[in-house]
Amino acid sequence: MRRTLSILGSSGSIGRQTLDVAAACGHEVAAITVNRSIKLAEEQARQFRPKLAVAVDEKAAADLRARLADTQVKVLSGREGLLEAASLPEADTVVTAIVGVAGLRPTLAAIDAGKRIALANKETLVCAGELVMARAEERGAEIVPVDSEHSAIFQCLQGCKNRGEVRRLILTASGGPFFGRSREELAQVTKAQALRHPNWAMGAKITIDSATLMNKGLEFIEAMRLYAVPRSKIQIVIHRESIVHSLVEFEDGAILGQLGSADMRLPIQYALTWPERAPGPAKPLDLLSCPPLTFQRPDPDTFRCLGLALECAQRGGTSTAILNGANEAAVGLFLENRIGFLDIPRLVEAALNRVSALDSPGLDEILEADRAAREAVYQSVR
Repeated sequence: MRRTLSILGSSGSIGRQTLDVAAACGHEVAAITVNRSIKLAEEQARQFRPKLAVAVDEKAAADLRARLADTQVKVLSGREGLLEAASLPEADTVVTAIVGVAGLRPTLAAIDAGKRIALANKETLVCAGELVMARAEERGAEIVPVDSEHSAIFQCLQGCKNRGEVRRLILTASGGPFFGRSREELAQVTKAQALRHPNWAMGAKITIDSATLMNKGLEFIEAMRLYAVPRSKIQIVIHRESIVHSLVEFEDGAILGQLGSADMRLPIQYALTWPERAPGPAKPLDLLSCPPLTFQRPDPDTFRCLGLALECAQRGGTSTAILNGANEAAVGLFLENRIGFLDIPRLVEAALNRVSALDSPGLDEILEADRAAREAVYQSVR
């Protein structure tokens, strides 16, 4: 089935790979959005001819508008531009590839417009999962995960008519570049080392989250919301080879897993074509050349970010928004070379202790928790 896409975050890793899939599979592109990457946005607009291109930054949008003056592409800016791209009538599918909590409002706008959501923005469900899933059910919007782990679980659950048959969801984690190191060794790692993921080519923020194992903690919370399962039915295992992308164990003891190469174009394509499958650009897995598959327990004590995420999964309420906001702020500071690697969990934990968590929050309370968490981190380093 060919779809018409609105790609929120087309300049990022997921956005660019979504365009690869669109070109290979014949999907149309109705809208693209970037923050400031106007040169790339111009190239994408000229190749895919969307109706709408958005640069969130006002000055970047003015420049992009001038660059595309000889085309029929409409150029908008700011949050209003993002919301229009998310609800564009011509698009039937919205790929939410914006990093961080900035993707929350556009995702809600897409849900309200009844779109299929190809969800690559895990922070939306981490911060506001109950609200988002309830809104999607109310509006009849489909949410199909793009994260490789959640896509794997989604695929393994196809044909499962009774979720009561599921014993547990098993999220695999590569362990990032530092799994097995001590805290003393982690205190010495550099930004360059943290950005060298052994298996995946990803954006800077998610690569650091993988190095701290915060990414897996966020995916744990996302799984609780996306699949409506309790914390007790989710397990994380370290799988260094990144070949088994996740598994589902059923009540009879059977375990189904999804295997594939470390190529995000496969889960992206499945989110677009589900429930159908089609040939695509993803690199196929050669079983005869695979290394032995290994599985290990995670270490939430050494990798404190994972431990904090699991604690927030238990606590609930706005604690997950505080966790996410503080982490986004701390990772940003690390990427600016203003703090060390182990300062990330230290600052996140300090924000969790400083900002009070609320139960059963609404959207405004979630966004305020996010703001307060970021401010707590910034105040700690002033």
